[in-house]
Amino acid sequence: MVLKTVIGLVLAAGLFAADAAGADSINAGGRKASAVQPFDAKTVAEFDTPWAIAFLPDGRMLITEKPGRIFVATQSGQKTEVGNVPAVAARGQNGLLDIAVAPDFTTSSQVYISYTEPNADGSRLALARAVLSLADGRAGLTNLSVIWRQTPAGGGGQPGGIIAFDPQGTHLFLTVGDRMQPTSAQDPRQARGKVLRLNLDGSTPSDNPMAEDKGVPAQTWTTGHRNPYGLAFAPDGKLWLHEMGPRGGDELNLIEPGKNYGWPLVSNGDNYDGTPIPRHATRPDLAAPLLYWDPVIAPAGLAFYDGAMFPQWKGSALIGGLRAQALVRVAFRADGQPDEAERWDMGERIRDVAVAPDGAVWIIEDDSPGRLRRLTPAK
Repeated sequence: MVLKTVIGLVLAAGLFAADAAGADSINAGGRKASAVQPFDAKTVAEFDTPWAIAFLPDGRMLITEKPGRIFVATQSGQKTEVGNVPAVAARGQNGLLDIAVAPDFTTSSQVYISYTEPNADGSRLALARAVLSLADGRAGLTNLSVIWRQTPAGGGGQPGGIIAFDPQGTHLFLTVGDRMQPTSAQDPRQARGKVLRLNLDGSTPSDNPMAEDKGVPAQTWTTGHRNPYGLAFAPDGKLWLHEMGPRGGDELNLIEPGKNYGWPLVSNGDNYDGTPIPRHATRPDLAAPLLYWDPVIAPAGLAFYDGAMFPQWKGSALIGGLRAQALVRVAFRADGQPDEAERWDMGERIRDVAVAPDGAVWIIEDDSPGRLRRLTPAK
């Protein structure tokens, strides 16, 4: 049985292998943050360890707090707590995580949330869908149902949990971290270290890379990820992901179906105990990051800019830095190669970044209290 399992893992890794030969891999870790900012940052509200921002069509925001609360916030800072939020296992890196507005929100009023769910065998990442009720100055979740649960349960931090919808609004992508169990990222039967692609109701799309299989393999879009806290589609329709490396080697990856991104077989960083990890260059069969950071920035939050307030940022990716305490702008060459273009010192750990309908950039700080701030062009 053990031999069959090992053979199965090797074959599955082969199915997910990808040729990354010839791609540039740029290290931006040594870049310095600038204290000169091209924007004014206005504090609008404060939250208890906020984690994610999602804009409603009318310009209001949904803000999650890791200990387990959700708020509706206006752009002037008024806060309304959302009722009927499910219980979360909030400890360390775990808790209430991402929130995303359904592509058909204007007709369905549905939202999606990710969180670590209490479980007798240890917490597990869960994805739920609910109707957001907004009436008479109150807010609440109704008809909440969990449409996906991590299997098996248990593990440490590094839950992932970022939600993204494809440009057509027909599929949902979910990042799942390795829960501090590195080898699980290469196990096709475990929902760890993966990007999953689901239908909006949580079912498995028939055109996934391994759709003919069952369970986790059928849901898997890519594998070999460590701690992915950023996932977003660029204006050109390409899907990008960033993930935290170990001691060194934070990555920005172009996500393509069926590819294996290598963790923990390769990394551009090493283990925290000092033991080395083979570099991406040693395994051309595994997809290497196009951009990485060593020293790390600890990336969190990812948004592509397509607004009007900062026309010079059009098409850029905006990334928060926890360790770097910075906001990072990544630009893309004509051939698609990304590189860090600017880094601004924010003086606090930046947990999430979002772009408002009017083109302003919003950030939240990973702190208690953590500020919600609006960035507009400097006067």
